[in-house]
Formats: sequence, structure tokens, C-alpha cells
Amino acid sequence: SEECTPVIDMSHWHDQKVADSVCDAAETWGFFQIVNHGVPLGVFEDVKEATHRREVEVFKKENSPSSNVRFGTSFTPEAEKALEWKNYLSLFYVTDDEASIFWPPVCKNQTQEFIRSSELVIKKLLQVLMRRLNINEIDEEKESMLMGSKRINLNYYPICPNPELTIGVGRHSDTISGGSIYVRKMDTDSWVHVPPISGSLLINVRDALQIMSNGRHKSIEHRMVASGSNSRISVPIFVNPRPADVTGPLAEVLESGEEPMYKQVLYSDYVKHFFSKGHDGKDTVEFAKI
Repeated sequence: SEECTPVIDMSHWHDQKVADSVCDAAETWGFFQIVNHGVPLGVFEDVKEATHRREVEVFKKENSPSSNVRFGTSFTPEAEKALEWKNYLSLFYVTDDEASIFWPPVCKNQTQEFIRSSELVIKKLLQVLMRRLNINEIDEEKESMLMGSKRINLNYYPICPNPELTIGVGRHSDTISGGSIYVRKMDTDSWVHVPPISGSLLINVRDALQIMSNGRHKSIEHRMVASGSNSRISVPIFVNPRPADVTGPLAEVLESGEEPMYKQVLYSDYVKHFFSKGHDGKDTVEFAKI
């Protein structure tokens, strides 16, 4: 039978079995889907509809009213060999007030609601993942490190006239996209298709969490394949350390005498390195290796 990424029912998230499933998925796949997560279906539908009717052209980088609102059509055009077949609106969340003023009216309410609803789920998942790392309470400092900055992207993938000549989104380990997603299985290096499940949330471990867990939770490569038959959208939410945070293996993880695999890195330096090159798989996380 074909291998599949885990699908986890979160309706009883206090149950130890659920917690174990989440941690096992983060350690062996770095990528999993959750169902019965508590984000209302209506919130999904609203943000999908908003993505379809967003006024992206108005927010091209050179005339955006805020550096936290960006429109783009590829990852790093200068560094890419094949142009990605998508455009996106990227919204960096600072506060509700800032978003109300600067985010496009056509989608700001829906995207803010999606962030609010998803935040509860993200916190639950992080509590479970941290407990596996001997951290029983996420204090303010840790919360900042784990989810101090948030970004939401409204991605639109038009029908592609020559899907064999483009990539939907290049293979990379640190962002997530909708449509035909494939993940690279760690032990075999083979690409595994992630079948979409209606109403599910797709979760992936990001590089910062791999570094903080000293390599226990895995950030794995994934890619999206362009389609010649239909357009698609995806609305990923990214949670990261703040740019001024210094990330490295958490003290609690190293308490038992485990050797650190990663150095302490200023997160803004890490991000600069990530965006300075095209999508080339896992090379970014090597930047933090000791």
C-alpha cells in the first residue's frame, strides 16, 4: 500500500494517545494533517473566497502602504531557475489595529479571523510538542520564541499552460502550500503525495523548531506541483521567532547531557540566508549546524 503522511484526530487533544501521535508525526515525518481541530469550516470558506477576490495588483512591493503587506509572483526571481507558477499576497501580523489600517479591505477581516482561530490550535500543538522536550509550561519568553511573529500568505496558483516547465513551489523545507503537495520521506528519500482532506489543517515543522528541539522535531522538504487542469489556492500561516530572537537548542533539551547539534543564531540572519537563494531543499538548516 502507498505510504501516507499521518492524519490525526484532535477532538480529544488532552488524550495521551493524541499527544503521542502528534509528537511521533513531528519526529518521523515533520508533516501531518489534523482533523476535528476546532477551526470552523466557515472560517476556511471565508478566507478562500477572500483569496479569490483580493486586489493583489494594488499591493505590489513598490507601492504597498506598509512593509508588512507584500505582493509577489515567485520566491526569489533572481535566484530561481524555473519561475514558480503562482502569485501571492503576504501579510505580516503585528497587531489587530495595524492590520485594520494597512491590510487590503477585501480580505483583512477574513485573514484576521483565520489567524485568531488557528492560534488556539497552534498553541495546543506547541504545548504537546514541548512536553515531549521536557518543557511543561510555555512561559512568555518561550511563546515569543515559538510564535512571536506571524505571517499569512494568500497564494493563488492559476491554471498552468505548461506544467512540465514550471514548479508550483520549489522543494524546500520551510513553507507550506496547497494543491498537489509532495513531501520527502526522511528514511527513504522518496517523494510521498499528501492527499488533501476536506476541512483538515496541514501542519509542518519549521526549521526554527528543528533547531530548538536539537534535531528531534524534523523540518522536511516539500514541494507543490503545478496543475494544467485547475487553479488552486492555499492560505498558509507561518509562526516563527521574532527577528531579534536568538534561536538555538533549548536548555531543557540539553539538560540530560545531549550535545547541541546547532549553534545560537540570530533569527533575522537565518531568514536573510533563507531568502537569499532559490529553493534548494534542506541547505538552509545547515546554516545553523555546529
